[in-house]
Amino acid sequence: MSELTDLDPEDKKIITLARSARARNGVAEGAAVRDETGRTYVAGTVALESLRLSALQTAVAMAVASGARSLEAAAVVSDAETPADADLAAVRDLGGAGTPVLLAGPDGTLRLAAEAR
Repeated sequence: MSELTDLDPEDKKIITLARSARARNGVAEGAAVRDETGRTYVAGTVALESLRLSALQTAVAMAVASGARSLEAAAVVSDAETPADADLAAVRDLGGAGTPVLLAGPDGTLRLAAEAR
């Protein structure tokens, strides 16, 4: 495990943004992605009757809708122990296999640094 302060500043930023989205919106997860130009997209879980998206799927969708062509990194803040397969797939679809996916707990402790597959 790694403390938030031990991370690269750009990775720390997306975890901080994901944490703030989770807290601000009172949702199960917060996520942020960074595209190839350094722009960030932040989202929370979407839980509508007709539409359900994880926070990371929503952040990827926001990046795509804004014209991003690839991702440099993704972060999700959750109580989960591992990223969902669907989240890793969404990141892979835009960022390619090997894009880093950081999973942090609500306190910012990095639980896992995975790669999109």
